[in-house]
Amino acid sequence: MQVNELDIEGCFEFTPEVYRDHRGLFSSPYQDNPFVEGVGKSIFPVRDISYNISDRGVLRGIHFTKVPPGRAKYVYCPTGRVNDYLVDLRIGSPTFGEWRVAELSGENPKSLMIPDGVGHAFLALEPNSMLVYVMAGGYVPEHEYAISPFDPEVGLEIPEGYDIAQSERDRAAPTLAQARELGMLPDYEACKQVEAELWR
Repeated sequence: MQVNELDIEGCFEFTPEVYRDHRGLFSSPYQDNPFVEGVGKSIFPVRDISYNISDRGVLRGIHFTKVPPGRAKYVYCPTGRVNDYLVDLRIGSPTFGEWRVAELSGENPKSLMIPDGVGHAFLALEPNSMLVYVMAGGYVPEHEYAISPFDPEVGLEIPEGYDIAQSERDRAAPTLAQARELGMLPDYEACKQVEAELWR
């Protein structure tokens, strides 16, 4: 497995080997030894594993969790294809407001490590695209926030040619500036503290 540290602190991309034959393919989206060698520690204690299936053009996010308690994520796409976006929402982070995108798919499997305070969104590029979430915490609705993926201040590059479908919650999500004014955005140092306690 190749481990690539992204230039948003705490974010990593993992590319496993893919074994193909006449039957199809086999791959391992998480492997502890390469993870530890690349990140310096084993994955967080797993509290929740979830997945969703999205039609072509579905745009989910930008989602993030209140810190504390936080809810770090490890995500991968076993079938279909998505553009997966990571947005640094940690006030005080050197890369605050910056974003990165990676294509995740079942044919060319990659995984992403998303630390607390980094927002997550994805656009389904194909029908029946599945995203799997391995998470450090369970779902608590009042701790879950969103900001608009169409906020020009964030500037996500959403490809054209898709009939975008969003949830009501995501359509009504505030901008980055509004979220900051409302006190929704996490503090960089608080995120570091939660991370230290998570891997204690």
